[in-house]
Amino acid sequence: MKIITINLPEKYLDAIQTLNDLGIYPSRSEAIRIALHNFLANELKMYKDLDDDSFKMLMRSKSNKRT
Repeated sequence: MKIITINLPEKYLDAIQTLNDLGIYPSRSEAIRIALHNFLANELKMYKDLDDDSFKMLMRSKSNKRT
């Protein structure tokens, strides 16, 4: 695993710490890993569900915003 540094609003950190204190997650890191895993699974599913033409149009739209 790699270590990264992130900045979170205090409200998010408090909520994560509460979940940790309740024993729902063994650590704040694990809670964040699980949340990120769920986020990526949902985002990637969205991309997988797009048909080829819609995906190409979305990718063109994203690249046009960068320029």
